[in-house]
Amino acid sequence: MQHMMKIGICEMFKFSHLFGLFLMLSPGIGLAQFFEQEHFIKDIRNQVIWIRCSAGQVWDIESQSCNGEVVRLSQTEIPIAIEQANKQLGGSWRLPSLDELESLVCDQCSPAKIENKYFPNIAREAYWSSTPNSLNRKMFWTVNFQTGHKYSRFFGYQKLPFLLVKDY
Repeated sequence: MQHMMKIGICEMFKFSHLFGLFLMLSPGIGLAQFFEQEHFIKDIRNQVIWIRCSAGQVWDIESQSCNGEVVRLSQTEIPIAIEQANKQLGGSWRLPSLDELESLVCDQCSPAKIENKYFPNIAREAYWSSTPNSLNRKMFWTVNFQTGHKYSRFFGYQKLPFLLVKDY
């Protein structure tokens, strides 16, 4: 009887583990991608931590929102902002890849096409990714949070808003 119970528990564990994996990998099934940590968002899908405000904005703990003016920088100016973020917040902050940035798009959200609960006051425009266009290295991929679409039509010298992430 004890042997049978061990097998039953083991089999149940395998089933629950596989079911959990199925839920995590199945699109449209409601497992949380984001977890709030004050002015950061832990993103379990991408295994990164986001600064939830656009560069230039500040997290207001009372209103649970991002306040201030969004800063727009060129690709050559962004490393200076990253250096400041690393000094002030610690860690190794960076621009998100196209895949990471695109994973923030919320198709069912009205513009801005991003979960306002996690990323409040995001500008309804194109945001920089770190991913260059493979056909024209002077251009970079962006995600437009007005439309939810990705584009590769911006040159590195143009000034756009951005979010920062770090691996965890």
